[in-house]
Amino acid sequence: MIQNPERYTITAALPYTNGPIHIGHLAGVYVPADIYSRYLRLQNRDVLFICGSDEHGVAISMKAKKEGITPQEVIDKYDGIIRKSFSDFGIAFDNYSRTSAKIHHDTAQEFFKKLYDNGDFIEEVTEQLYDAKADQFLADRFVTGTCPKCGNEEAYGDQCEKCGSTLNATDLINPKSTITGETPILKETKHWFLPLDRYSDFLTEWILVGHKNDWKPNVYGQVKSWIDGGLEPRAVTRDLDWGIDVPVEGAEGKKLYVWFDAPIGYISSTKEWAQREGKDWTPYWKDKGTKLIHFIGKDNIVFHCVIFPAMLKAEGSYILPDNVPANEFLNLEGNKLSTSKNWAVWLHEYLEEFPNQQDVLRYALTSNAPETKDNDFTWKDFQARNNNELVAIFGNFINRVVVLTNKYYNGIVPQPNEFSEVDEATLTELKAYPAVISSSLERYRFREALGEMMNVARLGNKYLADEEPWKMIKTDEERTKTQMYVALQIAGALSVLCEPFLPFTAAKLIKTLQCNVSTWNDVATKSDLIPAGHQIGEAELLFSKIEDEEIQKQIDKLEATKTANIAENKKAEPQKDLIQFEDFAKMDIRVGTILEAEKMPKANKLLVLKVDTGIDVRTIVSGIAESFKPEDIIGKRVSVLVNLAPRALRGVESQGMILMTTNAEGKLVFINPDADGVGNGVTIN
Repeated sequence: MIQNPERYTITAALPYTNGPIHIGHLAGVYVPADIYSRYLRLQNRDVLFICGSDEHGVAISMKAKKEGITPQEVIDKYDGIIRKSFSDFGIAFDNYSRTSAKIHHDTAQEFFKKLYDNGDFIEEVTEQLYDAKADQFLADRFVTGTCPKCGNEEAYGDQCEKCGSTLNATDLINPKSTITGETPILKETKHWFLPLDRYSDFLTEWILVGHKNDWKPNVYGQVKSWIDGGLEPRAVTRDLDWGIDVPVEGAEGKKLYVWFDAPIGYISSTKEWAQREGKDWTPYWKDKGTKLIHFIGKDNIVFHCVIFPAMLKAEGSYILPDNVPANEFLNLEGNKLSTSKNWAVWLHEYLEEFPNQQDVLRYALTSNAPETKDNDFTWKDFQARNNNELVAIFGNFINRVVVLTNKYYNGIVPQPNEFSEVDEATLTELKAYPAVISSSLERYRFREALGEMMNVARLGNKYLADEEPWKMIKTDEERTKTQMYVALQIAGALSVLCEPFLPFTAAKLIKTLQCNVSTWNDVATKSDLIPAGHQIGEAELLFSKIEDEEIQKQIDKLEATKTANIAENKKAEPQKDLIQFEDFAKMDIRVGTILEAEKMPKANKLLVLKVDTGIDVRTIVSGIAESFKPEDIIGKRVSVLVNLAPRALRGVESQGMILMTTNAEGKLVFINPDADGVGNGVTIN
């Protein structure tokens, strides 16, 4: 670990521009990275927070094919959505770039060329999967098949999303092209490989020995598993029509593999920032006094802890990451988040549906962050954290302090008198909190740090509850001045300590208290954060209660998505054996109306129906009791097979069959004629 670095370079994983940002991305990467960057800035550290859109690779090509537009149209569309969402949500990047930018193409090609000229690549002709019908080699994500490790039949050519194993497309059992559905063939093609096995000793020494005690167990464990399993050469080029050209002779029609070019995007984004700001970019990537930290999700651990460091080591002039505090996955209402299945809470939609409540989502995601294991986001928990914590604890304390100060002193901070033991103890405890929160943040324990920040609000609530200034004002006005002064110092501290976690709330609080933004260390060292005689503003609610109706609307929205997914993915039953027309003509299907319905005694599934078939009124026993109440289906128009041989069911003779099907949710549905003028007894043929 680098102690007392001169500067910090903080990177957040480049989001793919094949879809918008959802809460899984936020919880795993962008919120913790933003918290950490904001915290360091409050300490007046030299911080560079870098990100950008990842606009190459198969995911973009697949999205373009699906939407019937060009890859350029895809990246322009989603880069715009993502960029605006991050800005509106308060993710304070110093630079947000694009890998389609010329500066990135140039940087990635220069990087490749240096390694190529140094002889760091292996040039090899290998057999790759090829779709003869589409007349193209299949990149990893254009192939699905059975995972050789867990048997998942929908594994991709680069990774099984069920067991998390990293794969090569040729490893898949029964591979299929996602373009045509054809079984691909093997065809020879030339590519360049980074020989990761050459860097095994370096990675072992650097990570397994050097970072054994300071990297997160989930990160360290995955890296150890990879190294212990034996590193192999990994392709850095692909047969694609979208991406960065490979800048060497004999590589026509080939592109840089996206996971070679994407992490270089951090470097090109830094260059872009430096050009705009008139600064030198090199110290942020090449000076040993710089602390480099990658914020990523667990699916990117191998690329940031094995492949990218091997690339940097091969290049020779770059520093290596001091830490890679990867988070696990966030699930949604018990199911895995999925962009393709629309099972997500999209950031741009949240910002529209919950205006001015960015900090509520930031709080909910941080307090439930998947730091060491997968966690689950539920709308009910989101509501509870807002109502029971932000409103009831934080907002309640600030509101009471501001209201009482305005009521008793017209908003002017009173001059304190002699502090009691309780006052002294409270102020001493308050001054300790910056170090406590810092300790958690420096170890990338953001959930823990947020809890400690909320303990400052709890400290304030306890102080007010114990001291009861609203009672003291009646008997000892001088003592009340001291109580309110102490409470205002806690409020002032919160305006600083909450800023990394709740930046919009901090801005509101600073406006209400009308105080200058202090630094992080001021809370621990200054005797008065808000001095006596200072004029504060009027009370403004920091948070508002979220009602059940708002939450139910979101739950219903997800249920509609689930239903649509079931309908889309539902496979029709295979066709039955062929019959002749005469076989069908034997069936007499008529329109009928249910006149009576009652449950069959001692039978959970059966209803006894009286049906007007137009030719008679007959009894039909139907196994629909678990789906319909008798009273709800009286008068229902139905299709009836009337010439089915009678059959006794529990002593009741059933004289026909009601035709049914099931909908996307698996519920029974009547096959009934809705057209006007269709009478009972009309034949269906």
